[in-house]
Amino acid sequence: MLPMNTVQKSINLSVKLLYSTRIAPQSEQKIPVNVNIPSAILAFHPSFKFVKITSIYTPDSLLNIKNYSTSLTVINPSKFPSFLRKGFIVGFATYNPYEQFYVENNANLSIQQVPDPLFNQLNTIAIPSQFTTSQQEILSLIQHLTDSNQYNQIKLLLFKFQHTFDTSQYKTAQTKIFHAIETYPHTPPVSKCYPGNPTSNLEMRLIVNKLLEADLVRKSQSPYAAPALLTRKKDQTWRLVVDYKKLNAITIKGNHPLPNMEVTLQTLGGGYHYFSKLDLKSGFWQLPIDEKDRHKTAFITPFGLYEWNVLPQGLRNAPPSFQRIMNNVLSSCIDFCLVYLDDIVIFSRNYDEHLIHLEQVLTVLQAHNLTLNPPKCQLAKQTIEYLGHVINSTTITPLPDKIKSILLLPEPKSLAQANRFIGALSWYRKFIPNFASIAAPIHAVTNLSKSHRYKFKWGPEQSKSFTDLKQLLTSSPLLLNFPDDTQPVLLSTDASNVGLGGVLYQEINNVKTILYYHSELLSSSQKRYHPIELEALAIFKCINRMKSFLLGRDIIIYTDNCPICHMMDKKIANKRVEKISLLLQEFNIQQIIHVKGKYNCLPDYLSRHPISYDDELFDSDYGLGFTGDKSSSIQLLGAVVTRSKYKATSTNITSSSSPQQPQTSSDASSFSSTVSNHSNYLVQHFDITELKEHQNNDIQIQKIINNLKRNPNISFDLKDGILYKLQSNYHEKTKRTLIYIPSSMITSLLVSYHDNPLIGGHFAVRRTLNKIQQQFWWPNMKQSVIDHIKSCVVCQAYNVSREKRPGFLHPVPPPDGPNQLIGMDFCGPFPTTPQDNKYVLCLTDYFTKFVTAIPLPVCSA
Repeated sequence: MLPMNTVQKSINLSVKLLYSTRIAPQSEQKIPVNVNIPSAILAFHPSFKFVKITSIYTPDSLLNIKNYSTSLTVINPSKFPSFLRKGFIVGFATYNPYEQFYVENNANLSIQQVPDPLFNQLNTIAIPSQFTTSQQEILSLIQHLTDSNQYNQIKLLLFKFQHTFDTSQYKTAQTKIFHAIETYPHTPPVSKCYPGNPTSNLEMRLIVNKLLEADLVRKSQSPYAAPALLTRKKDQTWRLVVDYKKLNAITIKGNHPLPNMEVTLQTLGGGYHYFSKLDLKSGFWQLPIDEKDRHKTAFITPFGLYEWNVLPQGLRNAPPSFQRIMNNVLSSCIDFCLVYLDDIVIFSRNYDEHLIHLEQVLTVLQAHNLTLNPPKCQLAKQTIEYLGHVINSTTITPLPDKIKSILLLPEPKSLAQANRFIGALSWYRKFIPNFASIAAPIHAVTNLSKSHRYKFKWGPEQSKSFTDLKQLLTSSPLLLNFPDDTQPVLLSTDASNVGLGGVLYQEINNVKTILYYHSELLSSSQKRYHPIELEALAIFKCINRMKSFLLGRDIIIYTDNCPICHMMDKKIANKRVEKISLLLQEFNIQQIIHVKGKYNCLPDYLSRHPISYDDELFDSDYGLGFTGDKSSSIQLLGAVVTRSKYKATSTNITSSSSPQQPQTSSDASSFSSTVSNHSNYLVQHFDITELKEHQNNDIQIQKIINNLKRNPNISFDLKDGILYKLQSNYHEKTKRTLIYIPSSMITSLLVSYHDNPLIGGHFAVRRTLNKIQQQFWWPNMKQSVIDHIKSCVVCQAYNVSREKRPGFLHPVPPPDGPNQLIGMDFCGPFPTTPQDNKYVLCLTDYFTKFVTAIPLPVCSA
């Protein structure tokens, strides 16, 4: 027996899934689990992570553990199956040595009596001790408070309004004002449904069904019909977008003004010490549309016509309408609260006052059934970021993002780069005082003829001039902190083969004033975009970055790409450009104007010296998956090997098969475990356990084995009758140990690594070869992979050649004189010259055979 005065501490034991299991939709099922204890009766409580990630529910209960295992009842309430992998931690079982001793000694009773301490523990678990998702998100917003009294006060206040922070389902606000769609006299615009494939149609049906369940849309019999389509977000989920171009063209423009940014920020600079910034979750989707206008929002899909109950993205007048409704909702809090679209800022002079103000605002939001977005909220802070500025009790400072692209420009290293910099500033030289004298040191080294370009030298004087010019570009009077509400904003953009650039400005009294500079580095995939796609992407990226300056304002865009000038009012025969144009519908773009490249110098220069950002292309607020339902997407459980797992496996293989180690009985067990590990990654057609038998029947392998026994070498290794290939690892001093695949097993291995959907996926030669080379080797591997992929029926059916088929040869008649027939072609790229030339344009006269070579920096138009 244990002494009565001994204090026994409880231990939480992980309850892990014994086998990988599939849970059918809308069903209850028992799953096998294991616990690291031979036998016991323990109190179980599920893991918060398990419930949040899988949306599988299991109750708190008692587990009767025998032989380290037991079963657990789980419920899948969703309409989709859920896959749980082996070893997943389902929850925890609490073990106490004293309670366990008591239960085991009463195990012979027909009716077992659960001890009081265990009952108390179950009672404690039954009362929700873990914070809900919304409560956890609330607590994360106040972690910066170090005063315990302040922390506890605001925690109690926020928990009182946790329903307002609950984003598990969408809710429609209860407001007195609704969004109305006033139109000119017209015939209802109707468009055909965009064609789709079975996969996209299924995804769209799932999204629409979710919107129906959330009461965001409803079935429609409207005479209007706008086409809907899907765009993929950065996290690979889908987003529903509706093309409202025709409806917007007949909608009367609303005139409700947005708050003046300068007045708003000056109000916040009145000596206030505490600020809270609240952001509405998918704000547009919370505001209802007037019942008489809902039929105008109808959109058509391959499986029916639907209309919105709430304000969708892409409608004209959505931002000013949103501002008008929010002003009405928060009119009682105007003395300590400012609203700029879906951003709400509360300001107070001390902490106690701030709690009162925060409670009043949250009370109003809760009364109107509005939901906040916790990750984008900031509570009870003494410094906040708002409308592109950093605000505290003493200063209001512009964020460096708007001028970062200029500040991070590198100094020119060649004559061509210096000339390009001076040329980019020519756009502003008449607005910069004393431009000529400041830029004189740079002009002194750039004003060189072609024969004297080698004299270019960049020194301290040029560096100072370069810094001074950047300072002038990023300070008053050329740079403004606030836009003028009486003038439209002008956006000039450009794209190069390395980045995107844009300048936001206004012309006030014939003087250009800058609001924002932006440049951004292209990703590896974006660098493969068509030029028209890059120019559209530049417009979208700049508008997305400058959103606070542009929403609700008239926008005029300048670009040197003519085809995209009509992308907002006409359909473009390019899917990527078309989708970007739909995402820009919420902005009031008045016109896109084409300008010549020589008048678009600064955006062009910024695009050639981009900086890197780590942002999403699309706003995640209007995503398609709800917070409370993580199981909506159909998942596929596939066998994969992580880098860390592969390195550990490779290290084990190498160490167990090193030629310096003597062969022992442990080598066989080591190889068996290695074979077992590989067998987990290969399925269906390839059984590695037959490897030894096939190697014994392979003539070439037996020759190598016989030679190896007589004369060991560093290229092969024999362990436990299995032949390995030793391959040098260029990154480490050790050698990789690869299994030598006999010729009779090559086909089955290629089928597994190429054709199988779990680990193959019909990848091309490079990716398939890279996967195989990590573990296996045989002579002429690459050619074997090429031949297998060429013979793959699926690959040949889907990988249709995009190249034009060659036609019959047509003889070219010889020219009768010079310059009648000229051939031209580009050569390169070559090493970059001091003039930034990398290509050579070769012109050949077919009559005289005279060749002209012209150096060029690029090989495109």
